[in-house]
Amino acid sequence: MLGFRVFGTSRRAAAERSDGVTMLSCDVTDDASVAKLVEEVLAKAGRIDLLVNNAGIGLLGGAEESSIAQAQALFDVNVFGVLRVTSAVLPTMRRQGKGRIVNLSSVLGLIPAPYSALYASTKHAIEGYSESLDHELRPFGIRVVLVEPAYTRTSFEENLARPDRLLDVYNSARTGMNGVLRKAIETGDAPEVVARTVLEAATASTPRRRYAAGKMARQVSFLRRFVPESAFDKSLRKQNGLPV
Repeated sequence: MLGFRVFGTSRRAAAERSDGVTMLSCDVTDDASVAKLVEEVLAKAGRIDLLVNNAGIGLLGGAEESSIAQAQALFDVNVFGVLRVTSAVLPTMRRQGKGRIVNLSSVLGLIPAPYSALYASTKHAIEGYSESLDHELRPFGIRVVLVEPAYTRTSFEENLARPDRLLDVYNSARTGMNGVLRKAIETGDAPEVVARTVLEAATASTPRRRYAAGKMARQVSFLRRFVPESAFDKSLRKQNGLPV
């Protein structure tokens, strides 16, 4: 593990692991839980050199199919969870005069995605937050970087939140997007690709602001920057099975 003492978290108590990772409980939507986590890590390790913010949930559906309460719950994990944990570790990192924060974004932090408006919004928020925060923290020896995966072979699709007020008008397109997402994940990058990218972002002596994780993520990042907007729009709709 490149010399790191690693602490992992889950909302519920997890079984002991044999790979050297110490598992602790933490709910990123709860201020007290986050504070307790940081206290536990400091009690066990004495310092915090690296924070990887990777807690998140997905949501697939038409934007108007989610209530404001559901949208707020999504942001509470994907955005405010990152803010809570980051703010909790910063005093320690500032005292140390050193630290690295790696925030898991997504290619959806760079591009639009039909039927992922709310999820993409959370990732766009993390992009802006991370880039601004990096400028603020450099004087303290702390850097903030982004890792942007594309589709990864995980249980992400199985654990997607569903809209809480389904509308018949979106049934066909939503079902189609579910199929597109399932197929993309089945043929996506192995989780190890993202893990290696996180390690690169965590250990680079002069880190880049963004790290695309995997071939597809690199391609999307390149195309978004250099392909004309109209051509990119047409290609995106075609790949997602939407009328051009």
